[in-house]
Amino acid sequence: MQSRALEMLVGLFVCLGVAAVFVLTFRVASLDTIEGGGQTYRVVASFENIGGLKPGSAVTMAGVKIGRVRDIVIDPTTFEANVTLELSGAYNAIPEDSNAKILTAGLLGEQYIGLEAGGADEPLKDGSKLKLTQSALVLENLIGQFLSSQSNKDDKGNQQLADAIGKLADSIGGPKNDVAPPTPGNGANP
Repeated sequence: MQSRALEMLVGLFVCLGVAAVFVLTFRVASLDTIEGGGQTYRVVASFENIGGLKPGSAVTMAGVKIGRVRDIVIDPTTFEANVTLELSGAYNAIPEDSNAKILTAGLLGEQYIGLEAGGADEPLKDGSKLKLTQSALVLENLIGQFLSSQSNKDDKGNQQLADAIGKLADSIGGPKNDVAPPTPGNGANP
């Protein structure tokens, strides 16, 4: 009788362990529902380059998760990526002239879409298209720009380097200070 009770107790702990693994899997994969009670609406944004953006990636506004990337397809006429965003119905007053940027969490983290509110009176509706978008910043392209600017040390090369550093700072959420190219008066070699 005691061995049967022990087997039942072990079986219970195994079932609890399996349930905990399922819960952790859904939490880590972020497959939980979008906050806002289940009511959602979809909008589309077109990007020249989506980098590593994937369906299921977060959509944020002011750092708050407001939705997910639902679908990504290529437009056969423009050859741009059309990204369908599924936004929570709780955020139904987002201005229609808002813009969407593909951002990166950290330097090499996963990519997500950040929305910045516009100033229009009309809100986004189901099926709306975001007109203002900024494509993903591809680290390999920045490294290529940096290397080419190093081989060309004139003012144009310095400006390209300053632009590349500014883009990198924007993509990782750094301060938005303008980087001036070195001039003979501020520590640069003449």
